[in-house]
Amino acid sequence: MTNQQEPKEHQLLRQCIAGDRKAQQGLYDLFAPMVYAICLRYMGNSDDAKDMLQETMVKFYQKAAEFRFQGSLGGWVKRIGVNACLDQLKRNKGKFTTDIENAFGLSGDVNAAQPLETKDLMRLLGTLPVGYRTVFNLYAIEGFSHGEIATLLSISENTSKSQLFKARKWLQSKLERN
Repeated sequence: MTNQQEPKEHQLLRQCIAGDRKAQQGLYDLFAPMVYAICLRYMGNSDDAKDMLQETMVKFYQKAAEFRFQGSLGGWVKRIGVNACLDQLKRNKGKFTTDIENAFGLSGDVNAAQPLETKDLMRLLGTLPVGYRTVFNLYAIEGFSHGEIATLLSISENTSKSQLFKARKWLQSKLERN
């Protein structure tokens, strides 16, 4: 593939690998919003999501030369971000707090009679217990199978299914109460 036919993100990555700082900034600008949104879904608050965004981008730059230039660079970065968040969740198991009000600048309850806006859904997902939220994100949002989730989180498939079921029930009860 010639440079003119190569996707812009691949061109930027090649320049980044060669040490071009402007290309590195270009890749950050391109992928940071997506990575931040992923990290926020997993971590549940803005401060932790920002930390994980930085960790993800550092890992991305460190591993840049390993990219094979086949497939989506965005998908590869996304995977690095998900893995970084999962690793952090494993390291800090049981030490998380949910600061969803600060993360989204929202207050008040979600009314089930009104259609959910994205920000309301994100706020609601952020209040899920961390285990439920992690499995829900991986299955419902990222599209992983229960087998893949089990491998990623070192749990059984049945535990993954159970966590997803409990997450859905928990979300449903929150919506019904409001």
